[in-house]
Amino acid sequence: MLLAGGLLLAACSSAPTTGRATPRSTATTSTTTSSAPASTTPPASAGPCGTVGTPPVRYRHVVWIWMENHTWNSVVGSASAPYLTALARRCGTDTNWSAVGSPSLPNYLGATSGSTQGVGDDADPAAHTFAVDNLFRQVRAAGGTERSFVESMPAPCELVSQGQYAAKHNPAVYYVGSGAGGSDRGACQRDDLPFTAFPAVLADGALPTFTSITPNICNEMHDCPVAVGDRWLATWVPRILVTSSYRSGATALFIVWDEPTPLANVVVAPSVRPGTQSGTAVTQYSLLRTTEEMLGLPLLGRAATATSLRAVFGI
Repeated sequence: MLLAGGLLLAACSSAPTTGRATPRSTATTSTTTSSAPASTTPPASAGPCGTVGTPPVRYRHVVWIWMENHTWNSVVGSASAPYLTALARRCGTDTNWSAVGSPSLPNYLGATSGSTQGVGDDADPAAHTFAVDNLFRQVRAAGGTERSFVESMPAPCELVSQGQYAAKHNPAVYYVGSGAGGSDRGACQRDDLPFTAFPAVLADGALPTFTSITPNICNEMHDCPVAVGDRWLATWVPRILVTSSYRSGATALFIVWDEPTPLANVVVAPSVRPGTQSGTAVTQYSLLRTTEEMLGLPLLGRAATATSLRAVFGI
């Protein structure tokens, strides 16, 4: 079955080699071990990665999709995750990506502010709010647009977890400061939206400068099996990869899990070397640093000393 974005799942369902690689990036194309004829597998250059030789210095769009509570080995290569396994083989993944705290919330804060802010729990914003600078504000201050699309959130910038919506997986609701990018809470009310708003963005073909996407607690694999999350990603990721924003070569997509170490991840961009499986030690602070570098933003907190993913994946 050929999905949008050029992913042939029937021929790519086997896993990349498991286990940690040496601490450097490698760029090898995975071989196929399924029973499908080799002739049915399009070449790596068919996409969605490896279609652009040189990455842009500055990206126009960076997209994060957050998933939950699975190690690398439990997702990449799992029979329950054929889509993610195929995508990792077509693009890139790192076997040595570490969380920066526990449980979930510290990792979302670390990835968006450069610090866990001393948090060691998953409490709603009623218990934790922060006036610190953050990625959302940085993007606005630089004249860009930022949006969060959160599945099952009942209203924009909802501060209370309910049903299948978990505020702890929606970092924008924890920031309340003001700066060059304006009021965080005011921006949250405008820019932190239920996922039902996302299809219109895809239809317009113009992604925000920075997009954070959070499925609900079932579809992100937190409360439901890996296969459920894989099907959700197989529905939505191809729709991102066929947009003009992605095909222009100036958009990157990171599918990341919050914890535990070594956490699952897939890195997707037109310039990613297909089949890259790196063992470089990186963290959620690396995700922040890389995004800031790609968008031309200052480095926040511990992002300044984190390892960048740009050289690792050719982005």
